[in-house]
Amino acid sequence: MIEESGNKRKTMAEKRQLFIEMRAQNFDVIRLSTYRTACKLRFVQKRCNLHLVDIWNMIEAFRDNGLNTLDHTTEISVSRLETVISSIYYQLNKRLPSTHQISVEQSISLLLNFMIAAYDSEGRGKLTVFSVKAMLATMCGGKMLDKLRYVFSQMSDSNGLMIFSKFDQFLKEVLKLPTAVFEGPSFGYTEHSVRTCFPQQKKIMLNMFLDTMMADPPPQCLVWLPLMHRLAHVENVFHPVECSYCRCESMMGFRYRCQQCHNYQLCQNCFWRGHASGPHSNQHQMKEHSSWKSPAKKLSHAISKSLGCVPTREPPHPVFPEQPEKPLDLAHIVPPRPLTNMNDTMVSHMSSGVPTPTKRLQYSQDIPSHLADEHALIASYVARLQHCARVLDSPSRLDEEHRLIARYAARLAAEAGNMTRPPTDLSFNFDANKQQRQLIAELENKNREILQEIQRLRLEHEQASQPTPEKAQQNPTLLAELRLLRQRKDELEQRMSALQESRRELMVQLEGLMKLLKEEEQKQAAQATGSPRTSPTHGGGRPMPMPVRSTSAGSTPTHCPQDALSGVGGDVQEAFAQGTRRNLRNDLLVAADSITNTMSSLVKELHSGETQSSRPVSPSAPAPFSLPPYTSRASPPGTPPHLTTQLLPSRSTLDISTPEPFPPRIA
Repeated sequence: MIEESGNKRKTMAEKRQLFIEMRAQNFDVIRLSTYRTACKLRFVQKRCNLHLVDIWNMIEAFRDNGLNTLDHTTEISVSRLETVISSIYYQLNKRLPSTHQISVEQSISLLLNFMIAAYDSEGRGKLTVFSVKAMLATMCGGKMLDKLRYVFSQMSDSNGLMIFSKFDQFLKEVLKLPTAVFEGPSFGYTEHSVRTCFPQQKKIMLNMFLDTMMADPPPQCLVWLPLMHRLAHVENVFHPVECSYCRCESMMGFRYRCQQCHNYQLCQNCFWRGHASGPHSNQHQMKEHSSWKSPAKKLSHAISKSLGCVPTREPPHPVFPEQPEKPLDLAHIVPPRPLTNMNDTMVSHMSSGVPTPTKRLQYSQDIPSHLADEHALIASYVARLQHCARVLDSPSRLDEEHRLIARYAARLAAEAGNMTRPPTDLSFNFDANKQQRQLIAELENKNREILQEIQRLRLEHEQASQPTPEKAQQNPTLLAELRLLRQRKDELEQRMSALQESRRELMVQLEGLMKLLKEEEQKQAAQATGSPRTSPTHGGGRPMPMPVRSTSAGSTPTHCPQDALSGVGGDVQEAFAQGTRRNLRNDLLVAADSITNTMSSLVKELHSGETQSSRPVSPSAPAPFSLPPYTSRASPPGTPPHLTTQLLPSRSTLDISTPEPFPPRIA
């Protein structure tokens, strides 16, 4: 019980923290309700750090959290509202420098409790989407013109006409802000608020809406809104003028000059509190000044005005087209950020009813910063334009690009006018930032030089290691060597083809000889068996010597084509089929030696058979023949002794130019 009561008191203290600090500023002493309301809301804006977030960042936060797809009457829970606020502040911290970081948790707590107090006074734990958009769009930083344009886009139809019912709803929501700071009696909502803004029922376009909201004076119910923006602009304006009441040598902010009393000027604190001295009275008409001009400048301005050299005053806002502009379709550039752990967060907050710091959503800081960063947004848009040629040819896309650049240029201009630091701090920070920029520029130049040197060395190394074909073509020695190598290659290929053809012809010739030998052997065997006078020692059973295969010839492998033995009989193929890896020259030598021995034996057998046989030779038998004389050729160097033999006759002695089934008979 004690712990629960302590937690409740702590929660209530956090809810009331912003209002306690606002009361400590003593804004209630300001006698004019307009200034009092504007000062209070400006304090809330600065205390919650909303002045650092412009309307464009707020719109991106709405889109990232999916509020742009919801109807205005849709209610969201407090936990989802906390998610939206968390995304706003975490993205803000990513844009700010490290020396100007804000306390995200404290800002979330203050803004969330203020919105709940202003828009959920009944404690339902839900807010409408339109309430969230109206409040955040009004309280954020930036130009009032941009805010009003966004508000009008939420209240208009597709034809660009304002819907009065939505404008009435907008007044209900935006006038809850003065009520939240206890200024409801002066600026509370009434049923006639719409009539005070637009007395006549007619079609309201964007330009008419802006003229009414930014007029001087503005509508009575919203008179505090432009004053709050003027307060933001003049907070750091310095006036080197003495206050006629408090006698301060200079003043900051607004300066008020009496239109009746000569040279009677008051600072904003004295004027707001109703101080007066001498002949001056609070009933006198006062003129508000937001800047100071020297007497010389005033004189020159007066002379120029009298001579008609002063240009006419510019309109308070540019004139926009009557037709509503097509909204920028950025869905193809920045996808909506996924809401992680949304259900768990909603359940935890709904169970507790009121969010506490311990149950606050821990927003992921790992979300890519380029989703919300303006520079990354522009860079991604430019990259897409570069990769899509058709986009460059589309006038609508060009208009979107121009509007996008103009939008961020306006934001930069607004930031330049929203400087809230004193002049001394500005000069000091300017010098520090200038030194930092110079240091960064020097480091970038050095880095660029180092990268260029690395690239140059890499190119030199590649050129040295990989000579280009152009350089090789310019060298005559290399060209000559290449030409000789190609010629030598052609000669070797021709020689190989000739050797293969000669080998095939020899194989065919050998096949015919072996067939002839077999026929002679069979005939001799038949004659021997048929003649009783034949000597048994000279029968046909004598084995025919086969070609001798040299085991040492396979040491020199040669790769012959598969069709080298095509057209050769089975005996020659059997003799040479397994010798594909032998040296062709050695194989031919061994084969020739074997054939020579075999034919010599055959001739001897034939001669011996003729002398011993009493019967004449059959007419069908072939006539005996003798081989032509052989020439002894020296063996090639490196040939083993057992392979040295008689070589085959030359092609002139043994004609093998035309392959025949049998060799020519010798008479």
